[in-house]
Amino acid sequence: MDKKLKHNFLLVAFGVALYAILMNIGAVYNLLGNILKLSLPVVIGFVLAFILNVPMKGFEKLFFKLSEKLKKEPKKKLISIISLCLTLICVIFVIAIIATMLIPELVSSIESLYKLIVKKAPEWIEMLKSYDIDTTKISEWLSSLNFETLIGKITNSAGTIITSVVGFASSAVSGVSQFLISIIIAIYILLSKDKLSSQIKILMDAHLKKKTADKIYHICGLINDTYSKFLSGQCIEACILGVLIFISFSIFRIPYASLIGVLTAVCAFVPYIGAFASCFVGAFLILLVNPSQVVICVIVYLVVQFIENQFIYPNVVGTSVGLSPLWTLIAVLIGGSLMGLFGMIFFIPLCAVLLTLLKEHTNRVIEKKKTLSQE
Repeated sequence: MDKKLKHNFLLVAFGVALYAILMNIGAVYNLLGNILKLSLPVVIGFVLAFILNVPMKGFEKLFFKLSEKLKKEPKKKLISIISLCLTLICVIFVIAIIATMLIPELVSSIESLYKLIVKKAPEWIEMLKSYDIDTTKISEWLSSLNFETLIGKITNSAGTIITSVVGFASSAVSGVSQFLISIIIAIYILLSKDKLSSQIKILMDAHLKKKTADKIYHICGLINDTYSKFLSGQCIEACILGVLIFISFSIFRIPYASLIGVLTAVCAFVPYIGAFASCFVGAFLILLVNPSQVVICVIVYLVVQFIENQFIYPNVVGTSVGLSPLWTLIAVLIGGSLMGLFGMIFFIPLCAVLLTLLKEHTNRVIEKKKTLSQE
């Protein structure tokens, strides 16, 4: 077939396909939704494999170094299986600690905070009234919190509640089964990651130009390294900072030490921004309980943060993704507006990857201009 005729044929086919899609946009949308729903366990499995691969690679490097010291030939398959098992054991261990130690403490902290709010609410309303602030809506809302009325409503709506519980249970079972399938997929991916990567490499070498394939390899390697450094670095920093805050607050007998420690650990995944957010929330919680300890709380928090940033973070984590505070803030704002908390976390290394690629492209352009000017 002539090249021009082939080009025209493809153009007409594309136009017909686009027209058919636009005329049946609802059906196409439903089809894409069903495809996404069916492929969701696979997508989650790949994401889990990508995250679990970070500690798994650490265990693999450790075993390979140990094999070199013992002067034994390392068996890659056996090392991969052992590393994966140790990774899963570590994950289960962390979940067990959270379930047995952390959650009860958090529940008691939240319960005591709720009781405090209920107790102090009249005082706060009176204080607001003294500043000529309208508290009618707040008073109405508090007066509507009648437990007897609430119990009556629950009793009258028993049938609806049972139906809702059954529906929730069925959806929960479906969600759990999908998650278990995702875990199984992630395990298979991690155990055969070398084989999968070699197969993808063969496909790319066969169907793409060498220059294009090399560029894709470079981008994928950069994404893998950046996200691995970010995830491992931020996990270590979050654990260390959360434990330090918990110990420091416990020593100074500052209330809600466990709650603020967990909050600090979670917020630490967002560099620069997370520290200020957890400090502000912690100070606000202390203000509700004992206003005289707010200054001590802020000072202790800032001292711990300073020690962690100056002495622990550079040695344990390093520069992580190497983003400046400005670009980190931009990545957090964009990621948060698009995908919420997960966007705030994962857009930081994504921004680092894009900036690195832009820097490399800029350097190539400058070198090219220098070469042309010399000629």
